[in-house]
Amino acid sequence: MVLSTPEYLCFLTVIFIAFWTLAQHRTCAIALIAIANIFFYYRWGWIYLAVIPAASTIDYFLAKAIATKRPLIWISVALNLTLLALPKNPATGTWFKLSLSFYAFQALSYTIDVFRNDAKPSTSWLRHLTSVTFFPTTLQGPITRVASLIPQWDKIKPLAPTDGGKALFWIGLGAAKKFLIADYLGENLVNRIFDGPTLYSGFECLTGVVGYAFQLYYDFSGYTDIALGSALLLGIKLPPNFNRPYEALNIAEFWRRWHISLSNWLRDYLYFSLPGQRSQLLQYVNLTVTMVLGGLWHGFSVNFAIWGAIHGIGLAVARWWQVRRGKRPYSPKWMARFARGSATFLYVLLGWVFFRAESLDAAGAVLSQIATGTIGFGNISYGFAVVLGVAIAAHYWPKDWYTKTQQTFAAAPAPVQAGILATLVACIQYIGATGTAPFVYQRF
Repeated sequence: MVLSTPEYLCFLTVIFIAFWTLAQHRTCAIALIAIANIFFYYRWGWIYLAVIPAASTIDYFLAKAIATKRPLIWISVALNLTLLALPKNPATGTWFKLSLSFYAFQALSYTIDVFRNDAKPSTSWLRHLTSVTFFPTTLQGPITRVASLIPQWDKIKPLAPTDGGKALFWIGLGAAKKFLIADYLGENLVNRIFDGPTLYSGFECLTGVVGYAFQLYYDFSGYTDIALGSALLLGIKLPPNFNRPYEALNIAEFWRRWHISLSNWLRDYLYFSLPGQRSQLLQYVNLTVTMVLGGLWHGFSVNFAIWGAIHGIGLAVARWWQVRRGKRPYSPKWMARFARGSATFLYVLLGWVFFRAESLDAAGAVLSQIATGTIGFGNISYGFAVVLGVAIAAHYWPKDWYTKTQQTFAAAPAPVQAGILATLVACIQYIGATGTAPFVYQRF
């Protein structure tokens, strides 16, 4: 069950109605969400009916015992690393059709937080199970710290109309990002560029890589918006995962804006766990190692390792420059900001080539074709150019404009909201009539 399908929207509607019907009976309402979570996993295979409750229960009791028996943390680490190592999005012939990466990240955040005394172990197995398996976060996050999610189940208040409007805005926005921008960019140039770059001019290949950067952003942030909206309909607030990442002026800032929950997880639970934090040189090495491991999490291949190394080296250089400058205030003028932002974007584009290409040779072919500098526009359709232009403009849309748009939608009468969403559905039906691609990060 994917968050962009009618099946999911029907599922969410049923859970929404049932949850608020039972809201006065808190334990029953939470149990309903726990059942919905397990059912969500079950839709990917019966094996999850055994694996998910068992793994969650083991972590729950381990966390309660870790306070007096600290070495037990390694059992939780081994358990969840095993889940991380399961096949990711295999074609056929395996029991595990859904990667458990995001489940494992959330589960580890809980037991490690308890081990570090950053959180108290939950006193309720049901609340722990409900939090660590929360269905909006199952496929692509955002990776939510279980210790921050558990208390929310006891603080849920009746859903305010404005919160309901914001939730619907998020879901509608996420669908628009996915169907009207990401899928369109992928199907109308990006996929063809990476399948056969030598058939296109250098300019067309560069345009395809830029298109992929925005395809990936709108695909992933679109999923996140749907997840945030789904959770808010149930009174739960999930952490943000994107903040206009291509505005970043360096790689460190990029990772404070891109897949925020993953970058925070890698920083807090991997980078800070590596030895040598007091050595400046080892800090640079650890940044690179952390990002290479983060790259290999996406898939055990040379391309993902190179992608991680590119970002690790970028982070190390940014850290070195920060140390060299010290705490001197620096406020670059607009020309300097533009230059730094452009350089950062081009550096990120380089990484995306390796991230998207099927092999090292394929990545080299794309880069070689771009390096030819040949100019040609024949394969860039008018529709692609318009959608890419809209994607770029929307990404740099001022944040306060976005906030005001959401507030205006949330404050509008229900018939107006329904009319806007119905128009969106009609647009999606028209533009996405040929079918839709799966979410990119669903396979990780």
